[in-house]
Amino acid sequence: MKKVLVAYVSRTGNTKQMADYIAEGIRMTGQTVEMKKVSEIKNEKQLEGFDGYVFGCPTYHRDLTAGMKTFLFLAQKADMNGKIGGAFGSFTHSGESAQMIIDTMQHVYKMDTVDLGALNLKEQVVPTGEGQKACQDYGKEVGQKLA
Repeated sequence: MKKVLVAYVSRTGNTKQMADYIAEGIRMTGQTVEMKKVSEIKNEKQLEGFDGYVFGCPTYHRDLTAGMKTFLFLAQKADMNGKIGGAFGSFTHSGESAQMIIDTMQHVYKMDTVDLGALNLKEQVVPTGEGQKACQDYGKEVGQKLA
């Protein structure tokens, strides 16, 4: 059984809901999940002991939130080279944040990201059955890649 950290920023609750659904999908594959807001992670030591990482952030003004940017610099100090990674986020207009996280995981952290790339959902889709299934399927893909 592998252990995955799902760390996220959520201002309106949509990205947290995505995190919950993704965690469900990961658990469906028999892996364990720890969920944290990025603001709860104070140093790189708190990122140790995980086999996979899934980071989530909504898109605001075509960018990551300031909290996620700060977190990504902190996470760079952790050794995640070769670990499994994934990213997700909700948006209203453009949806760049999740892809920015995936790019960071691939090119800066040298992680092995899920084949599905980043999961982006318009915020009105998140609470629907379609949104739940998309997130759970993404979580399952992360969990299966760890198996």
